[in-house]
Amino acid sequence: MRWKDRRMSSNVEDRRGLSAKRGMVGGGMGMGVIVLVLAVYMLGGDPNQVLQMLPVDQMQGSAQAYQPTAEEEELAQFVSVVLAETEDVWTQLFREMGHSYEYPKLVLFSGSVQSACGYAGSATGPFYCPGDRKVYIDLSFFNELQERFQAPGDFAMAYVIAHEIGHHVQTLLGISDQVMSQRSRLSETEFNKQMVCMELQADFLAGVWAHYASRMNLLEEGDLNEAMNAASAVGDDRIQKAAQGYVVPDSFTHGTSEQRKRWFKKGFTTGDPGQGDTFNAAVL
Repeated sequence: MRWKDRRMSSNVEDRRGLSAKRGMVGGGMGMGVIVLVLAVYMLGGDPNQVLQMLPVDQMQGSAQAYQPTAEEEELAQFVSVVLAETEDVWTQLFREMGHSYEYPKLVLFSGSVQSACGYAGSATGPFYCPGDRKVYIDLSFFNELQERFQAPGDFAMAYVIAHEIGHHVQTLLGISDQVMSQRSRLSETEFNKQMVCMELQADFLAGVWAHYASRMNLLEEGDLNEAMNAASAVGDDRIQKAAQGYVVPDSFTHGTSEQRKRWFKKGFTTGDPGQGDTFNAAVL
């Protein structure tokens, strides 16, 4: 991906070197705070109002001296540029849909982090929290993407970021709320199917962004294959097969490798957000 010397986003929050304390959020009063935050969010309130009432040390943990390597700093710059590119594309697409795009924050963390959705460690992988509308990434995940998932390349990393931004788009459009509102009414198997639809739609939206990145001549030879390979690498079937030797389709929450790759490619081919209705697709 041609990203050097391009605009970096001002919406990156660097928490590397800040360690969230599991004890403060995982039990006792901390668990109550998480339940309260989620309850406020589900009822349509602003979880940040709850978080602002917490003592600072509960939210941030303990600061430590942090010295990133030159390689990690370049990764941080890359992430910031990709975020900026998503800002530009989705601002324009939302304007065409008659909406206003709200920029998300992207939080860089190391080891562990506290979000409005609760405590998370690096093993969680990149995630989007609708409660505070932030994307969380430990940059060490990109090493895991290359080594464990065999998905190297800078555009594989860009796909991961664009997928999480896809969840932000779903939040702004009210799709996430519609899905989560069904949680208490559906069986676990049926709700998992809804989650698969939501994740595949985020893959599709990542593909839509990649379509416009290509039109801006940001893609290099092999970039599309890198993203497709990454989408395939994180399919539920592939991960379950590697972890336990067999797959359990009813437990899928993200979709198969084939589905994830296909929906990303559809977004890339069409560039049309309106063609990504995975919830009503004849073939998922």
